Amino acid sequence: MTSDPAPSGPERVLVFAAHPDDIDFGASATIAGWTAAGVSVSYCILTDGDAGGFSAEDRPGVAALRRTEQRDAAALVGVTDVTFLGGPDGYLEPTDAVIREIVRRMREVRPDIVLSMHPERSWDRIQKSHPDHLACGEAVTRAVYPAVENPFAYPELEAAGLRSFRVPWLWFYGGPAHLENRFVDVTGLEELKIAAITAHRSQHPDVGRMQSRVRAILQENARRGGLPEGRSAEAFHVVGINTDETIAGF
Repeated sequence: MTSDPAPSGPERVLVFAAHPDDIDFGASATIAGWTAAGVSVSYCILTDGDAGGFSAEDRPGVAALRRTEQRDAAALVGVTDVTFLGGPDGYLEPTDAVIREIVRRMREVRPDIVLSMHPERSWDRIQKSHPDHLACGEAVTRAVYPAVENPFAYPELEAAGLRSFRVPWLWFYGGPAHLENRFVDVTGLEELKIAAITAHRSQHPDVGRMQSRVRAILQENARRGGLPEGRSAEAFHVVGINTDETIAGF
């Protein structure tokens, strides 16, 4: 684990995910801790999630169902600001149009921390690296630097009053384990996380196994992060974008 100078008490956090439920698997306990401390957290989901689930009978209404599930899950961890870009599930790409909307949302929220899925593939558990997850990470990374801080990128946003600004910190979840450098102690928040994940009822063919596996992963994260026995943690790859240690243009 490398040293991490990232702030522990941000004022505003903006979280991006490819699908409904991604945030809850990756970061919901950390988010619950932030909101309990008064941090303003917003979600932005890039696809409509219509390829998820297991019932063919649910297909016509699955996108609407998954939006409801995500709002319910968000509310459990103290988040009420949830937006959906509505891209097609399974076909997300880091296109100019997607990046523009991500930049728009960043300039609206102006977060201290942007939290996103990781753009690099994880071979230790390939399920973390759904192509939409990787595309989400790549699009958000391109938006964070340089687009959101460049007034000449998407000038129509600047003209509409959405001024450019510099994101201080970019946190990734769901990435390769060897890149994770911050382990957030979420002991005491495990059941909130489990409840948030379970709120995505359409996605769980075996709820008991899912819950057991999530608890085991939290304990394993704590062990990897050097936390005492019996603790739980969520793991992130934290990157400083505009900090005291960075120089514009380098």
